[in-house]
Amino acid sequence: MNYQSPLRDFQFVLHELLQVPSMMQSCGQSEFDADTIDQVLTAAGQFASEVIAPLNAAGDQHGCIMAAPGVVQTPPGFKQAYDEYTRNGWHGLACSAEFGGQGFPSVVDSAVTEMLGGGNMAWSAYTGMSHATYVNVAANGSAEQKALYLPKIASGEWAGTMCLTEPNAGTDLGLLRTRAVPQPDGTYSISGTKIFISGGEQDLTENVMHLVLARMPNSPQGVKGISLFIVPKFIPDASGGVGPRNAVTCGSLEHKLGIHGNSTCTMNFDGATGWLLGEADRGLAAMFVQMNYMRVLVGVTAIGVMEAAYQKALAYAKERLQGRVAGAKPSNQGADPIAGHADVRRMLLTQKANVEGARALALWASQLSDLQRLHPDAAKRTEAGEMLGLLTPVVKALASDLGVESTLLAMQVFGGHGYIRENGVEQHLRDVRIIGLYEGTNGVQAMDLLGRKVLGDQGHRMNAFLDMAGAFAETCSPRKAMREFAEPLAQLVADVRQLTAELVSASANDPHASGAAAVPYLRLVGHLALAWTWARMAEVSINKSEATDPIYASKIATARFYFQRILPQTAALRAEIRAGSSALMEPALDLL
Repeated sequence: MNYQSPLRDFQFVLHELLQVPSMMQSCGQSEFDADTIDQVLTAAGQFASEVIAPLNAAGDQHGCIMAAPGVVQTPPGFKQAYDEYTRNGWHGLACSAEFGGQGFPSVVDSAVTEMLGGGNMAWSAYTGMSHATYVNVAANGSAEQKALYLPKIASGEWAGTMCLTEPNAGTDLGLLRTRAVPQPDGTYSISGTKIFISGGEQDLTENVMHLVLARMPNSPQGVKGISLFIVPKFIPDASGGVGPRNAVTCGSLEHKLGIHGNSTCTMNFDGATGWLLGEADRGLAAMFVQMNYMRVLVGVTAIGVMEAAYQKALAYAKERLQGRVAGAKPSNQGADPIAGHADVRRMLLTQKANVEGARALALWASQLSDLQRLHPDAAKRTEAGEMLGLLTPVVKALASDLGVESTLLAMQVFGGHGYIRENGVEQHLRDVRIIGLYEGTNGVQAMDLLGRKVLGDQGHRMNAFLDMAGAFAETCSPRKAMREFAEPLAQLVADVRQLTAELVSASANDPHASGAAAVPYLRLVGHLALAWTWARMAEVSINKSEATDPIYASKIATARFYFQRILPQTAALRAEIRAGSSALMEPALDLL
């Protein structure tokens, strides 16, 4: 079966939970009302399910190929789907009208991104990366650079990439060797090799705008001496069209576990012409605009993939007859659908709780980015930006971890049939596994959360989030119908607050304290965020309990499952964090 957009769930989150139309009205953009948003969601869902989802399995099997030296060919049908996407103006959905876009809020764009990821993750990576370069140039480019490149990206005529990683420099970008030598005409000669470049070369667009990190000759060593450059595949001519070929080529394609339909390239820059983007020696800060955008985007993509896997598992479990369900009435059939068995229901409900909780959390993070840009109150903009900074590593790491775990559960529901190619679940597992690795591995996300975002400001931003979640729990506790959600949430808020204070203290005495605690701490905070999200969704649904729409009863039941069957995992996480670093760091390396 092909992916189908969970349109009603998107409507629930955007309109009823996050109240996006009201938010946009308060930000002076009332044209983005519920009907307009629904039209976009419906059309995007149709494109995802009818155009790119049918290409998913074939694209995986065919993959990208080097048709000639330096020439990459995407799988059959990818170019035609891209052209249709371009004709219908989807590239410009969240781009400014100034540059040919439609100016939709990021939270709606993220919903569309999830649909594309659910339909065909490999295909969607091309468009997602291009929009990330748009975000970067919009934030850091000169007026001339914006006028030249942003309309081309917004229209889909040109694509974009981010070129960071080198064979010797991954997480530690201070080790990069790519050089940028100033030229008399104000350009730079860029030389070096970048690896793992998503969409580095493809046959979808007439040009590619590479954003390349490099070091100028007299710049400081380390990350403080890195600059960012625009290095197009074809140098734009005087009219802004495609001019002569630049000295940048694809040296090879990576042979990967998954996302075979997306070209992951080694890119060679051999004295290529580049233009400085932003300030000299401030390239890493400029690139982090794109990196942070991508971290939320790939988290959203992971949610799309686990939704696709869940849909397959649920449909199979309702049809597959195996065994008799304990306590079920006798029937003429020799067996019952496996969806009735307790353990299968456990797996299905875990997937449902993960995907719907992560979706609401990630869309809230995207809403924060809108509030950071659009809210008329400067203090509210600052507050939203700080909260988004805190939640970005959580969304990226939690969603990608849950994506793998949930897709594994989907495979388990299928049993042996999940391990073979025909049912599509094994592809989802192979595809989604990359999200925990790129845009900063999940270990890096965890250290960013605890080391920079929590310990870096002595828990200020974390306490603001805890105050918000705690205030919600306190408000809801008196209501009998909300008590089963509000009371555990309030206790978890208190536990995380105490544990955070302990880590702030421990880090002053133990240099390994934060590194040892980072991953379980991020997962603990992720559960706190999910618990708060599920409690809010339960409140909305309880208030609508008289309605006939089954989504409200479904939300309450899934929230109950999350709080009773998943949230208790936080006790083990707290114990792991409190164990400290000694068991990790004391054994000598030769004992590992």
